[in-house]
Amino acid sequence: MTDQTTEEKPGISAGIVVQSGRVLMVRRRVREGELSWQFPAGAIEPGETAEEAAVRETLEETGLAVEAIKLLGERVHPKTGRAMSYTACRVLDGEAVVGDEEEIAEIAWVAHEEISEFVPYGLFEPVQAWLDEELPGGESQ
Repeated sequence: MTDQTTEEKPGISAGIVVQSGRVLMVRRRVREGELSWQFPAGAIEPGETAEEAAVRETLEETGLAVEAIKLLGERVHPKTGRAMSYTACRVLDGEAVVGDEEEIAEIAWVAHEEISEFVPYGLFEPVQAWLDEELPGGESQ
């Protein structure tokens, strides 16, 4: 007999997109607890890697064509309890817009010193370390 009550939700993959010294963030129409602003993200589909999902979700949510640079890390998100993957991405083409109006209320390109205003509880350490390296005003700049 199998236990059908422990159905796992698919993992979520986020794209960490840096361009012109800023990181792309989206504000969801429906908050997830404390989460309002976050990186473009969505469920990893069957047969898809975390990197592929980050690329697809970024295109769907913001209209930006990106390529995955590297997987920054994975964790169970402390606010949502969902399995999360974070992938650094580079812009290939397009202009960031609200691509999925049902899910996304607005987008913002956020400077390093503004991150804490958008995400007051702090970022996942490997993501923060990547942004510290990539954005002006970061620790290694």
